[in-house]
Amino acid sequence: MERGGSGVPGGRRKQRVSMADVATLAGVSSQTVSRVSNGHPGVIASTREQVLAAMRELGYRPNSAARALRYGQFNTIGVILFSLSSTGNSRTVEAIATHAAAEGYAITLIPIDVPTQDNVLGAFTRMGELAVDAVIVIMEMHLLDTGTVQLPPGVHVVVVDSDAGDRYSVVDTDQADGARKAVRHLLDLGHRTVWHVTGPEASYAGQRRTQAWRKVLEEAGRPVPPPLHGDWSAESGYAAGLALAAEPDCTAVFAANDQMALGLLRAFHERGRQVPRDISVVGFDDIPDAAFFVPPLTTVHQDFAEVGRRCVQGVLRQIRTHGGPQPGTDLVPTSLVIRNSTAAPSSSSA
Repeated sequence: MERGGSGVPGGRRKQRVSMADVATLAGVSSQTVSRVSNGHPGVIASTREQVLAAMRELGYRPNSAARALRYGQFNTIGVILFSLSSTGNSRTVEAIATHAAAEGYAITLIPIDVPTQDNVLGAFTRMGELAVDAVIVIMEMHLLDTGTVQLPPGVHVVVVDSDAGDRYSVVDTDQADGARKAVRHLLDLGHRTVWHVTGPEASYAGQRRTQAWRKVLEEAGRPVPPPLHGDWSAESGYAAGLALAAEPDCTAVFAANDQMALGLLRAFHERGRQVPRDISVVGFDDIPDAAFFVPPLTTVHQDFAEVGRRCVQGVLRQIRTHGGPQPGTDLVPTSLVIRNSTAAPSSSSA
């Protein structure tokens, strides 16, 4: 016998399928349907499959909004960030989405074009309208147009890649330790000193990497060459590489990210400076393409998946304990990946 258009007993058409409809078709109580819909473990497998089959047949979709109002939870995490263009931000968002999904949460993304206090507070207001349980903020707090940004009180929040650990829960890669590993690797190979191509001056990560580079050289009693300023792009690395290729004493360079290291490699190739015979190069990030540069790039590996996991776990901990952000910084370790772009200096350049 042909059913009504909606598949609901009685031939009702264009009417929302209810939990009672599913219960009638499955031969169970509405309470059992509710338990299956909410993933409750206390339902035997055969009954669960019976209910799920009825849901599929009727085209039933649980009313997540009603469930959220009932339980006071939306199973959604908001993400506010300044830009998706950088490697770190895009890969961190990907990791957050992956780990949130594994916990049964969706993410809602709101980018901010201009880093102002009003825009940040506006993004939080928008998040409230979209009904999220917590917010992960990927931003450099010092870029805001006010010295003391205050996020709305009572919000479950974790901040990524920021120096605001004295006020908020922060998750970040251990930028300084990664830079130290890069510079020490080059010094251990026998290079007299290490030149540096920095990230943007306003970048917290770039600042930490530059400070660590300088400190390692000073502690080792080595000369500190003037840093060359980049902007994370391969183009800026290429410009720095043209300048460094003209420095006869330059045998080793630490670039603050892999894209700038790529620009260095091209500039050195064009100027006849072979890597690593004449100049060794180390990057930072370990982007997927780094292993396929010519030569394959020695670089500092950032564990973006772990950063994303810790962000999600941080906000879920606040949600489940009904607590607010606990000030402090959770640093994710880095590792040095040694490939073919570094070697001991040649006898002619040592």
